[in-house]
Amino acid sequence: MNPSEQKTIVRMIGIGGVENLEVAQLPSEQPVSGMVRVRHLAIGVNFIDIYHRTGLYPLSLPAILGVEGAGVVEALGDDVSGFSIGDRVAYAGAPAGAYTTARSLPVSRLIKLPDGIEFRSAAASMLKGLTAHMLLTRTYAVKPGTTLLIHGAAGGLGSILVRWGKHLGATVIGTAGSATKADIARGYGADHVIVGRDADLVSEVGSLTHGIGVDYTIDGIGGDTLLKSLACTRRFGTVASIGQAAGPIPLLAVEEIGPIRSLSLARPSVMAYAADLPSYHQAAEALLDVMQKGVSAEIGREYPLSDAAQAQSNLEAGRTTGSLLLIP
Repeated sequence: MNPSEQKTIVRMIGIGGVENLEVAQLPSEQPVSGMVRVRHLAIGVNFIDIYHRTGLYPLSLPAILGVEGAGVVEALGDDVSGFSIGDRVAYAGAPAGAYTTARSLPVSRLIKLPDGIEFRSAAASMLKGLTAHMLLTRTYAVKPGTTLLIHGAAGGLGSILVRWGKHLGATVIGTAGSATKADIARGYGADHVIVGRDADLVSEVGSLTHGIGVDYTIDGIGGDTLLKSLACTRRFGTVASIGQAAGPIPLLAVEEIGPIRSLSLARPSVMAYAADLPSYHQAAEALLDVMQKGVSAEIGREYPLSDAAQAQSNLEAGRTTGSLLLIP
């Protein structure tokens, strides 16, 4: 692709539903100093894309969504070292702009891919893998013997959290919205799966942990689930609230976490984690290492780039399992 050629983009032109996403053509830019242009071969779809579209995390309009991708370096700006045209790379984090056939990025965002890691697997795993590293090592140090509760264990993030948690020696309890999704979560390695949106979560976790509760709960569901997560976690345990797929996080009185429960409540952001370059590169190195050992996000479905709106609709409605990809 020459700079004079066109690239296909999916951009957001308004706040709200997927009708605000449009497919367009733009000139393919020549990267400026310190930047490289990457030709995408796969692009990850994440809940943060939906949060951007709905205005929870505002972007200036019009905006190209997407915060992770994988592909090949096809052009270099001045003062770029350490990368060559043709290098296999992936990235995750800000700035948004991945829903496109090609984009320019700061060289500091690029992660070289080993030959054994496919582009699709990298695009499915980068942001979720950084999230998993943050949650399993920084927010709470999971180790052999840890009892871990993961909500949405059949989803894209769930697939890598379950696998990485097991890799670290944890006993993993997952939740899933249906029997089919529960089977998928068990396939990822979950030791136990609690099935159904109306399940008595607290009672079932209590039964599995002999009334003690889990050491650590990872809650990406939000809504009313957060209070249940607190109740499922043992005294002096930790709850990480990382999303709100089921609705806004409710107001929480400090008495809900202590002193009787003596809980630690974390609200970590993978975007903040990825914005810190030392953390970003350390986490990416750890991710690539475990990916080569078989720990990665599961690819649930692939869509043409032009079908980004459909991909987001399916993710938002809970009709998907594993990670979703856009293929340019």
